[in-house]
Amino acid sequence: MGDVPVVTINQDLHPVDVSIIVVAWNVKKLLQDCLESVVAQTKGMNYEIIYVDNASKDGSVEMVRQRFPGVRIIENSQNNGFIKANNQGIEIARGRYVLLLNSDTLVLDNAIAKTITFADAHPDAAVVGCRVLNPNRTLQRNCFMYPSLLNTFLGATYLYKIFPRSRFFGRERMTWWAFDDVREVETVCGCYSLVRRKAIEQVGMMDPTYFVYGDDPDWCYRFRKAGWRVLFTPDGEIIHYGGQNTKQMASTFRWQLEGSKLIFMRLHCSRWTFPIARLLVALFFLLRVPYWSIVGALRKEQRAKSFATVKTYSVGGLYCIMDWKKLLMNKDVVGDRL
Repeated sequence: MGDVPVVTINQDLHPVDVSIIVVAWNVKKLLQDCLESVVAQTKGMNYEIIYVDNASKDGSVEMVRQRFPGVRIIENSQNNGFIKANNQGIEIARGRYVLLLNSDTLVLDNAIAKTITFADAHPDAAVVGCRVLNPNRTLQRNCFMYPSLLNTFLGATYLYKIFPRSRFFGRERMTWWAFDDVREVETVCGCYSLVRRKAIEQVGMMDPTYFVYGDDPDWCYRFRKAGWRVLFTPDGEIIHYGGQNTKQMASTFRWQLEGSKLIFMRLHCSRWTFPIARLLVALFFLLRVPYWSIVGALRKEQRAKSFATVKTYSVGGLYCIMDWKKLLMNKDVVGDRL
């Protein structure tokens, strides 16, 4: 058992304030650290933890059973993707709130209780996000605008990096904002997303068409369309390592990320928008090919990684132009709907 104490979570008290849903795939150590932080840093409320395992092969399920015997476990026989796995957790959740918490996060200073207190004071909020930090405690931006032609163009050309303090060029990522005050936003990132059960009952769960990525803007868009608000509060902080589940298949997830933006625009924007969006996402990929080609040619120590990146961006650009659904990990499912 090692030097980590076994943690039993009391599920017998009612009502449950929050159901904390953690989905993971082959990140055993990060998952253990995440759950330990939840138990150590969550006080003053009744909660349950639901762990959804996406067919891990690293002993994650066994670790959770041994060290956190009170956690409710859903063990999938295959990788169902982030969205479908979270929906599985939501289906059995008993809390008046559901917290989607990435497995590569650490909860700090009773953050969950703080955001629930905030949500209770704002009953018109469907989603509440907290302040997210990088491992070195610098700010990690976790609120964004919806995908659109303008935002896709600004992202493709990196103008938001050239003019980060501009409210126009930095609009999609809100680069001009210090994330230091309460604010209504369009999207809260799903690495830490507190969602009101009543809002889910009205709007429905996340759309599994996305598989992974794209669920955050889509769900928030649907909540806001139904009259709910999406709020950010700086009360409460977490650390998010980022990309730990996806680095195992970096190219595939890179394509999926951009493809998810295309799904959003196909579903929620006018029909004439979509062909232009495909060209702009292709522009995003192809503009990066010359840079990484030069890096690979000039820096021997980065050659293999750089040329692998060149391949990822080149193929992604071609997919956008020729057959955009090839960007997606669940293209067969998407093909039936879009």
